Amino acid sequence: MKVIFLEDVKGKGKKGEVKNVSDGYARNYLLKNNLAVEATGGNLKALEAQKNKEKQLAQEEVEDAKKLKATLENLTVELKAKSGEGGRLFGSITSKQIADELKKSHKIKLDKRKIELDNPIRALGYSNVPVKLHPEVTGTIKVHVTEE
Repeated sequence: MKVIFLEDVKGKGKKGEVKNVSDGYARNYLLKNNLAVEATGGNLKALEAQKNKEKQLAQEEVEDAKKLKATLENLTVELKAKSGEGGRLFGSITSKQIADELKKSHKIKLDKRKIELDNPIRALGYSNVPVKLHPEVTGTIKVHVTEE
C-alpha cells in the first residue's frame, strides 16, 4: 500500500515522503496512529500544494531578509561609551548593546545572536559588524562608538 508519511518514522520514512509499505503495517500501525495517510489522488494533490506553499514561504523569507539587509546598509548605530587615553574603551561594546540600540533608535528588532561580532568593540570610531539575517543573506551594520 502506498502511504504519505505525516511524521518521521524511524527506519521507514520522513515527513512528506510517499512510500510503499505492507498493507498490515499501514492499516494496523501507521494509519491508526496518524503517522501516515493513504496515498490517494486527493492526498497527493494536497501534499503537492503544501510543498508549493512551503517553498513560497521560504522565498518570501529570503525576500524579507534582503529588504532588511538593504535597510541596515544605510543606517548607522550610534553608541556612547567611556574611554581612556588613545581612544580605548573602559569595557567594551557587545552585540547585545548593538541590538538594544538598533531596537531603541531605529525600531528594528534583531536578535543579538544574529549579530556576528567575533570580538567585542574596544575602541572609539566606526566599525562594520556582520549580521546573519538568513542562512543565505548576510548584511553589515555600521557602528559608531563616541566618547561619553
